Amino acid sequence: MAALGRELQQRNHRVTFLGIADIESQVEAEGLHFWQIGQSDHPPGSVSQFRSQMGKMSGLSAMRFAFRTVQLSNEMICRDAPGALQEVGVELLLVDQGEPMGGTVAEFLDIPFISICCGLPINREASIPPYFTPWQYHNSWWARSRNQFGYAIFDTLSRSIAKQITQKRQQWKLPAYRHPDDAFSQLAQISQIPAEFDFPHRALPKCFHYTGSFRKSSTRSVPFPYEQLTNQPLIYASMGTIQNRQQEIFDSIAAACEKLDAQLVISLGGGGCVEDYQGLSRNPLIVKYAPQMELLAKASLMITHAGLNTILECLGHGVPMVAIPITGDQLGVGARLGWTGAGEVVPLSRLSVPRLREAVQQVWAEDSYRQNAAKLRESIHQAGGVVRAADLVEQVIATGKPVLASRTQIPQQ
Repeated sequence: MAALGRELQQRNHRVTFLGIADIESQVEAEGLHFWQIGQSDHPPGSVSQFRSQMGKMSGLSAMRFAFRTVQLSNEMICRDAPGALQEVGVELLLVDQGEPMGGTVAEFLDIPFISICCGLPINREASIPPYFTPWQYHNSWWARSRNQFGYAIFDTLSRSIAKQITQKRQQWKLPAYRHPDDAFSQLAQISQIPAEFDFPHRALPKCFHYTGSFRKSSTRSVPFPYEQLTNQPLIYASMGTIQNRQQEIFDSIAAACEKLDAQLVISLGGGGCVEDYQGLSRNPLIVKYAPQMELLAKASLMITHAGLNTILECLGHGVPMVAIPITGDQLGVGARLGWTGAGEVVPLSRLSVPRLREAVQQVWAEDSYRQNAAKLRESIHQAGGVVRAADLVEQVIATGKPVLASRTQIPQQ
């Protein structure tokens, strides 16, 4: 969102980011204007508390915790966002597709909005596995039945959120949603993955656009001991900044790489103290945070939690991966990584040193993974990225009408 905001700001648009206190410094570091909401129930430290709890969870428990957090966020947005948007004078709202109440607030205020898919697209289609599952795509009746079952499970787990939205729409005298996808913009839906990284859709809305990654480079300056890098090929490992507090995963990563003629660099993503990880196999270089884009430019392979931003950054550098998805859309991202042949996936429930070592050695040794990652690198570069996304936003501003996508953008079977 910040990358898109910067691009629009460079085009002389006034960009304001609404959020809670904990992200103010990050937003302002991006050079964007910040407007705080949630003062009463999201005090400073809320994000750290969320990450501390979420970082110890996986699977369904993590999803349930995330849903409870979304409920609290929805309450805050309904209470604080309308007044803030009016006071700021917002004329167009960019809503993360994973923020279910954003479109309702926009409709209530009669403000046009665009859906931004910062994670995997969550548009529903019978032939496409739910984004939170590790299921591969199959064009068959049994796969469609399996997918429908997955969506039913999701609806059961998120029933309280759907009820919350329904009640608020009734209160604000807005038409009820007939389908979950009704929450998305009818003007434009913009996804930061390239079409080639998605499963083959058949029923995306006409205003859906694949633009590829929004981020061109990192805006953060992260200290790193470059002098400790050797001349060996580099393997970079990170489990992101949220689900990164399971030390046994890093133990397995170090053990899985010990027989390779390579240097392993591990970023903890703020999830612990470096001192707690001393003594891992072959003493990898361990840092609290790492300059990820700079290391990927040097890396031959990455071991990742399959967070979408990390995956796109890897593919943007043509780096193949071994993924250990933890929860949420990481499972779906991992499924697409396997689908495209740019990496291998080791499910967390089946993680062991021998299994991870086999996957790492396979991706390390076989050229096909690098070749497929290189193809996706070209797809990302050709998709247009944040420049194309900003063009679409400006087209909506200029016309006030839906911006239709070329059918060649939609991945076909």
